[in-house]
Amino acid sequence: MNTTQHVATLGQSLWLDNLSRSLIHDGGLTQLIAGDGISGVTSNPSIFQNALATSPYYAEDLARLKLSEPDAERRYEALVIPDIQAACDLLLPTFEASSGNDGYVSLEVAPRWAYDAPRTVAEAQRLFAAVDRRNLLIKVPGTPEGVSAFESLTALGINVNVTLLFSVAQTEAVFHAYIRGLAARARAGADVRRSKAVASLFLSRVDTLVDTQLAEIGTQEALSLRGKAAVAMAKLAYQSYLDIFHGEAFAELAKQDATPQYLLWASTGVKNPDYHDLLYVEPLIGRETINTLPDKTLAALREHGQPGLHVEEGIAEATAQLAELAQRGVDMDTIGNTLQDDGVKSFEAAFQKLLRQTG
Repeated sequence: MNTTQHVATLGQSLWLDNLSRSLIHDGGLTQLIAGDGISGVTSNPSIFQNALATSPYYAEDLARLKLSEPDAERRYEALVIPDIQAACDLLLPTFEASSGNDGYVSLEVAPRWAYDAPRTVAEAQRLFAAVDRRNLLIKVPGTPEGVSAFESLTALGINVNVTLLFSVAQTEAVFHAYIRGLAARARAGADVRRSKAVASLFLSRVDTLVDTQLAEIGTQEALSLRGKAAVAMAKLAYQSYLDIFHGEAFAELAKQDATPQYLLWASTGVKNPDYHDLLYVEPLIGRETINTLPDKTLAALREHGQPGLHVEEGIAEATAQLAELAQRGVDMDTIGNTLQDDGVKSFEAAFQKLLRQTG
């Protein structure tokens, strides 16, 4: 058993934050599943933008689509949906062995619908039908409108990865939307046992913005808090997860064998080279969690990671760190809202660039 496989024994799933046709055709994903215990894949517009720019396997299909499909977004979907389907098929044994609790691949709704709940619902349903795989998660942003769409999709039986979460408050809102959606599904007499959702809490971007504000404050006390906000936030989000999904709020649904909405740690590659390369991995290993890793971070975990159950440790310290940030005027809810808006804009810019690549 290597280091990455050891993580799975501690109750955390490792998903790959990357997907391309090269990764599928050249056997890379198969090797990661077998050798590292990778049990899921996440994608986003930036990932597919890079895939189309670097993989040689799209050229023939793209040339054909330019002659037959006038719409750039439909050309993009025709290119990437086969990749999503192939990844789902490779992970199907994991999905089946876990009774539907793991082995998922994520595909994102176009970012421009992030503030349009009805269109998000419609697009999610369309993409879910187009991919036609049981182990697909549709990615929906955690904007207020996205959360509303998520609740509706959960009631409809569409499995969702809620993305672009940057605060405990945003995460808790998503948890409660999941419970409302499942409850509506149960009232309608539908089976809730096959419902699956994850909540993707982004980490490194939080530290980047908080660290900037701390540097502007400039005191020794403020500077000592750099690089601590994201992990502290994640630990408290996990405490909320435990309180909600192992408490009274989820009790009735648990009796119906409904599955909690696991936290997924996203944006786990460090952006500050001075920070330990596993800053957003080792401290956040815990039961009923997922970490989606870019290739570089996965390699670091494999090479020198020291897995242990740490996400429930240091809760008093994490609480104190966030309190100190608040005392210095760093509002984590404001940070979260700013980063969510920026994240939607960033994904939309990547998506538009991606459409131009297919043009």
